[in-house]
Amino acid sequence: MLELPEVLTLVRQLNESVKNRRIRKVWPPTKAHKFCWYSGEPEEYDKALAGSRIAGAEGFGTFAELIFDNGRKLCVNDGVNLRLMPAGKVPGNYQLMMELDDGQALVFTVAMYGGIFEHDGSYDNHYYLASRNSISPFAQDFPAYYLRLFSESKPTLSAKAFLATEQRFPGIGNGTLQDILFEAGIHPKRKIGTLEQKERDKLLQTVMKVLNDMTKLGGRDTEKDLFGASGGYKTRMSKNTAGTDCGQCGGTILKENYLGGSVYFCPECQHQDLAGQHPIM
Repeated sequence: MLELPEVLTLVRQLNESVKNRRIRKVWPPTKAHKFCWYSGEPEEYDKALAGSRIAGAEGFGTFAELIFDNGRKLCVNDGVNLRLMPAGKVPGNYQLMMELDDGQALVFTVAMYGGIFEHDGSYDNHYYLASRNSISPFAQDFPAYYLRLFSESKPTLSAKAFLATEQRFPGIGNGTLQDILFEAGIHPKRKIGTLEQKERDKLLQTVMKVLNDMTKLGGRDTEKDLFGASGGYKTRMSKNTAGTDCGQCGGTILKENYLGGSVYFCPECQHQDLAGQHPIM
């Protein structure tokens, strides 16, 4: 699933590879997907976009957005796989396909769920607006924003819930938070009210550092980029490392279900007994 490092990697690659390319034709889905959503009918996307040029791409939160020179936009959210390939090698099943004037094609597919939304700039979806209006972890004013949300959050909230729920930080999800919490030495179930001041400071710095590392390396190795290649950031806590030895202490990396998804952690480096402490008053 796309999170901020993958979104920014995808947008960089789009700007490098398809900017100024003209859209020859937009093809509707070849296979219906129950959990792929569109704005209006995808059969109408060709009328809106064919003949226009790609002016650029932007990324924010969990959304990547193509911008066209006729004023239209097309955004995808975290569940959409976007690939660039020769038009002659497009797979038989896709949820949308854009044929470009250089013989290549942008192919949109969805595995579990996702949205492909064509609009004129007035798209008012809650999650889209939350991502677009969010303060990037790379922005100068992010620390102040983060600290304000931390102080306003319930002390009984877990570290995972604080980072990855309620759209507090769009783009930080159940994937990126695993390495963030590991690097900070905080158990995913730990109540944020039990964190000492030095731990709170470390968590903020780790959020910014880990996301920066992931972005610089082209996203996580659990995800694919525009060309179908795995990201260069080697995850320390993920499905790829569950059951293996922790590179920091040699303990075994564990996987548990928590808050609607899996969490991966080292019980030696991220002590679970602290997760049950009473909040610091």
